[in-house]
Amino acid sequence: METYTPPLYDVLVEGCTLIPSAFTPPISDAAIGITNGRFIFVGRHQDLPQGAGAKQRLRASGHLALPGLVNVHTHTILSMVRGVAEDMGFAPAYTPGVPQGHMVTEEEAVALARLGALEAMLFGSTLINDTYVHTQLTLPAMAELGLRVFSCNRIHDVDFSGVSQGKWAYDNAIGEKTLAEAEALVQRFHGQAHARTGVQLAAHAPDTCSTSFLKTIGEVSRRLGIPVQTHLAQSKVEVARIRERDGKTPAELLDDVGLLDDRLVAAHCIHLTAEDITRIGRAGVRLAHIPKGNATGGTIAPTRALVDAGAKLTIATDNMHADMVEVMRWALAMGRVQRGLVEESWQPEHILYAATEGGADAMGLAGQIGAVLPGYRADMVLLDLRRPHLVPHNDPLGTIMHTAHGRDVAHVIVEGEVVVRDGRPTRVDMEEICRKGAAAAEALWQRARGS
Repeated sequence: METYTPPLYDVLVEGCTLIPSAFTPPISDAAIGITNGRFIFVGRHQDLPQGAGAKQRLRASGHLALPGLVNVHTHTILSMVRGVAEDMGFAPAYTPGVPQGHMVTEEEAVALARLGALEAMLFGSTLINDTYVHTQLTLPAMAELGLRVFSCNRIHDVDFSGVSQGKWAYDNAIGEKTLAEAEALVQRFHGQAHARTGVQLAAHAPDTCSTSFLKTIGEVSRRLGIPVQTHLAQSKVEVARIRERDGKTPAELLDDVGLLDDRLVAAHCIHLTAEDITRIGRAGVRLAHIPKGNATGGTIAPTRALVDAGAKLTIATDNMHADMVEVMRWALAMGRVQRGLVEESWQPEHILYAATEGGADAMGLAGQIGAVLPGYRADMVLLDLRRPHLVPHNDPLGTIMHTAHGRDVAHVIVEGEVVVRDGRPTRVDMEEICRKGAAAAEALWQRARGS
């Protein structure tokens, strides 16, 4: 007679309300059993296998569990200009008088990247796709916190030291260097065990890459099998520059050089013609929608038209803050503003999908992360529903979407590891990271001001 052996999970989360995936009804009094970094049991607590045990239990009554949030476009180091650059009208790289990427030392980059990554993780991002400078150091330094980190250096052949003064000088040596750095990152960090790190080739923008260099990036992307991410139509400056240089819109240019396809993650996509929207949609581009950042600058991307045309929606925070919970609310609201009404096709579940499974797909991890389902990698966040602004929660997802913030995240699990417990990181010293990040930002501002 066969003897029954009850399962022993590595982690057992008990008593929460669970939304397993964007279009799946909530499960009350749920249990989630995790072993070897994967979800093994997902269901009602009463249906747990008889006698099931756990090496670690997380009792989560009064909490809502969601799939980990996937932030497909961010620049963690740019926390250095938060609270200032937002009111200057455009991105730091184009703005005189503020710290810029070419000013950042290796030590400062690591300190600021860890600060930005910690913020993102505490607010529920289990994967960030980050780009900026000194990535060979910042990528592993961020990954040490416990979240998944995809990252790449800025790939460009413009001399960034002149861009803030309106000078676009292209240098082959700069392009060769930045592209070689990216290829080295791919060899070192992409495709590693447990999908904890990865790389997307970060062509900075159409105006900061010469036309011939954009073609080269596309060739390298196809040779390596690594997708490209970029800023696209993010400013009137970019659009005017490409019109002057190439006689095209930025979207037309990327199409002509072979980069506009369903492997491209394109951030912003604000200043588009009707023909651009059709072109982007037809290509099935992954739209990295940054609603709060865009609105701060007085702009709204034509998200609804892009999605209707065929673009795939994902959500991102970009720079200066990393609260994906708040950004989902902005995405929902901005989409409704564009139509002037509330529609069944633009509801909280559609935005949650973009921030989870849509993001996972854009990062090449479809079917691996983005849902709390048996067999998926165990990435999950739990928000505390017992706070006054989340009571009552007649519809848990609607409540989170309309009134929650990243600060309501209590626990974060990545690859089956509890990396945030009760709002604090489990691997690192939060206060130390804050101190070092603040000191790095202060030093950068002093240099930028010439003091």
